[in-house]
Amino acid sequence: MALHRAKQYDEAIAAFNSMLHSIERSYDPAIRQLRKNYTSPSETTATVDAVARGILKSCPFVVIDVATGHLCDDSARINIFKADPLFKELVSSMTRKLDEERIYRVVTRFFSYVVFSHVWQGNELSFQDVNSVELVWNLPNMASSEKLWNFCKEAQRLGYKWAWSDTCCIDKTTSSILNQSLTSMYKWYTDSAATLVFLAGVAHPSKPRDITRSLWMTRAWTLQELLAPKVIFFYDSTWQPYLGNTGTNHKKCPQIMQGLADTIKIPHGTIVTFSPGMLGVREKLRLASTRNVTVKEDVAYSLIGIFESDIRPYYSEGANALGHLLEEIVTRFGEVTVLAWSGKTSTYNSCLPASVSVYNQTPYNPPSLEGEEMKTRIAELRGKLSRREASSIYNQINSLQPACFAARRLYLPCIIFPVRALSIQGNDEKLYHAEVSGLGNVEFTTTDDLTVDERKKFIFAHPWIRHIRGPNSEVAGENDSESDMDADSDSDSDGSTESDEDASLDGVAVPQVGYARALQMIAHLGQPFNALLFVQQPNGEYKRIAAENEIVVPGLGTDITPRNIRTRILEIL
Repeated sequence: MALHRAKQYDEAIAAFNSMLHSIERSYDPAIRQLRKNYTSPSETTATVDAVARGILKSCPFVVIDVATGHLCDDSARINIFKADPLFKELVSSMTRKLDEERIYRVVTRFFSYVVFSHVWQGNELSFQDVNSVELVWNLPNMASSEKLWNFCKEAQRLGYKWAWSDTCCIDKTTSSILNQSLTSMYKWYTDSAATLVFLAGVAHPSKPRDITRSLWMTRAWTLQELLAPKVIFFYDSTWQPYLGNTGTNHKKCPQIMQGLADTIKIPHGTIVTFSPGMLGVREKLRLASTRNVTVKEDVAYSLIGIFESDIRPYYSEGANALGHLLEEIVTRFGEVTVLAWSGKTSTYNSCLPASVSVYNQTPYNPPSLEGEEMKTRIAELRGKLSRREASSIYNQINSLQPACFAARRLYLPCIIFPVRALSIQGNDEKLYHAEVSGLGNVEFTTTDDLTVDERKKFIFAHPWIRHIRGPNSEVAGENDSESDMDADSDSDSDGSTESDEDASLDGVAVPQVGYARALQMIAHLGQPFNALLFVQQPNGEYKRIAAENEIVVPGLGTDITPRNIRTRILEIL
């Protein structure tokens, strides 16, 4: 213990090993029995090694040792740790019992790292560039080198040993490493001790809102670099803290955070404590729609972490990468709000957009039905629909399965409205007039070339099934146990009476549901909606006709019967 207190850890470990060796070789059984009271340095080392390797699995594959300038992989970092007095002190101090909690705390602190966020400009330094000169400090004197040097110096000034930059810490010539890095990057930013953001275009001294007008705010990858970190520091073009703020975390600066929140139009607190579940699918896509990329695939790959996506990068799929991501969103979550857009269709699937920019549009959202308005609508429907008719409509819609993709084909549950006649409106070849069963006359303009042909079958579709189903709660003031809701005493408009057992409609059994619940769903069904237009293909599948603007139709109101509600699952190419 004297050697340990004197910080002579190597000597302390050697002396302790010698003592254990003597105990183990003793002829006296009582002395040998003492061995169980001690933990050997090799046992402690094995535990520390296991903890270190476990922690490094969640860290970037290669980082910069800011003290020496070397690029270090996992093995190099472990070797550096084992040569560090911190490791030796840990092993020397645990002679009686392993303190795994302390081991984890010390190891985690040693391997903590900071990450770099910046805008790529010109020839950024690669993994091979640094390897060829061995140390980052040996790089030739140019703008990209100076940026990297300043990042490393600032990391060191903040007290960190390891730093990661997306330029030189990824061997992009190895596809497996590149792909794993892209899919892990969001987590690396989340788990970093801090993210250092270099705002190259923000002059010193910086002024409020300079950051919101910076090039950094326009790039796709920097969206996750803003949202993911728990601790972030912004620096102007001279590497001085943005707005002169020398605090311990710029995410705790209301002035900076509110400026950012106002710019990207999400709550201040969402930026500060972001997690993927805090924003809906459509809101995430809106954020992405305002960002730019230089490589088409990065539109999707920069969103992998934000969507907790499982897609795998493949840098030859081009614009189809966006389709790949949207396919996964639909299939995983049954989320069809990604279909609410107007513009050009994707070659991936006709129901998906060619560009993420369309999600900057605000999709049509029907006015909410609640309170007295819902009661009025239900009263109207009650006078027109019997219990069994309401049940029939309810069950048709409620039995629809979520939308999903398979082999790039979208299987979309929806309510369909056949087009009886289609014609060009006036002299405008893009303006069309359709006579639609159940919806009446509908006018729309397209971005696709549309041939008016009586042999072609066109349909309008209502795919917003979640909206139709509405909230799970019962209508305020309604209760299915009331006398007029009682299945044993409910009289239909024709004077007949139904029992609790399934009724029939045209000979088909209709499971009974709460009358008020069914009418509530039907009230939502009667609202205006954004209709999608499809044309049937020779083999029975459909393709979407892209519109220049949303096709908002008035809906069915309260003129709803089981005969004008047709549910289908469309197979869309």
